[in-house]
Amino acid sequence: MFTTLVNAFKVKDIRRKIFISLFLLLIYRVGCWMPIPGIEPGIFRSSEFGKNDSLLGLMSAIGGGALQNGALLALGIAPYINSSIIMQLLTVAIPKLEQWSKQGEEGRRKINMWTRVLTLILALAQAIGIVINWNRTPNAISAYMFGSANLAWLISIFVVIFLVAGAAFTMWIGERITELGIGNGISLLIFVGILATAAQAILFQFKRMITDDPIASTNAMWGLIGFLIMVLFIFFFIVFIDLSERRIPIQYAKQIKGRKMYGGQSTHIPIKVNASGVLPIIFAMAIITFPQLICQLFWPNSGFYIWYRDWLGAGKPIYVVVLSLLIFAFAFFYAQIQFNPEEVARNIQQYGGFIPGIRPGQPTAQHLAKISKRLTFFGATFLALIVLIPSVILPFVLKDNSLTNAFSATGLLIVVSVALEFDKQLQGQLMMKHYKGFLK
Repeated sequence: MFTTLVNAFKVKDIRRKIFISLFLLLIYRVGCWMPIPGIEPGIFRSSEFGKNDSLLGLMSAIGGGALQNGALLALGIAPYINSSIIMQLLTVAIPKLEQWSKQGEEGRRKINMWTRVLTLILALAQAIGIVINWNRTPNAISAYMFGSANLAWLISIFVVIFLVAGAAFTMWIGERITELGIGNGISLLIFVGILATAAQAILFQFKRMITDDPIASTNAMWGLIGFLIMVLFIFFFIVFIDLSERRIPIQYAKQIKGRKMYGGQSTHIPIKVNASGVLPIIFAMAIITFPQLICQLFWPNSGFYIWYRDWLGAGKPIYVVVLSLLIFAFAFFYAQIQFNPEEVARNIQQYGGFIPGIRPGQPTAQHLAKISKRLTFFGATFLALIVLIPSVILPFVLKDNSLTNAFSATGLLIVVSVALEFDKQLQGQLMMKHYKGFLK
């Protein structure tokens, strides 16, 4: 990957795209630290809201601490991700959206437009809930600081407008990175936010290592070493599975047309072990945390919220079991959407191909479906283990919430997947430039 980066900086066009991406990412990170007018960010850092043991604290960790800082881009890219997931599910359920998805560029433009509209609606709902939660923190709204409690509602509306505008601006930055830079802009924004949170946690651990207390310093040092070793092991495991694939051999029969012979070649169909990527985890975590999020924002003292937090809160045994089952369900659901054995078998037969030892037609479709189910089961088991390690194993081994919350289960997969995808994008850009140079 480092060789690819060095070669990419030697090409002027690719170097310009990299600098554009870095500049837009820098603007995003500045927005994650710039406080909203009317907010007292220092109060959040010293309150219960800023701690990692709350659900909103975990949401802030994914966004690089923007929510905890009361920043302009506090909502981050979360509304856009949620709207994209909803639109993807609706595309399967609503025939009109499914028709748009098959219309090429024009259909994608319509779906993207409705995705943006849904993003603003979700951003408005989340902003209202977050401001209500902020108002429960004493002196969080600056109107209280000046003895003007009657103006608190007006400042709250002002803050909601800024939060929604920040979510729209974040979405715009992600789209501009995709258009003018390299890689998927939305993924890069999440990637930068997760790395920023991890960097802050590691920096805090270094500060603990230089304290006067020798016992606390030694514990912090060994905790950091153990954390880095386990993260490297998990990264290696994720890369190994992410690059793994099952290659199904395909043999094409020879065909004689006129005086020429066609076909007769051998190829294969690659099926990735974890073809669904991080989506099953995102879907499962969104469903299991949604009731807790709504109750924490609007009814934090209700009996249902207390019961849900104690039994289905993050890290609880029932939470891990339910989350694993949801991951399996969404993994198989997404595999059926992404890979259609009937269509693949029909295309193989139309071009005169066959799988050695398998009859064309329906037997080929059954064979492909059998392989797809086995790989999906293995990939879902892998995703469940990735969730289990940070949620259950790391807290018992490291005994340090600041480090274990630095990389969430979703964050581990996103960091590795985005890094691998960015490397592939750079290699593709370099290959295109080499072909252009050859033609010239």
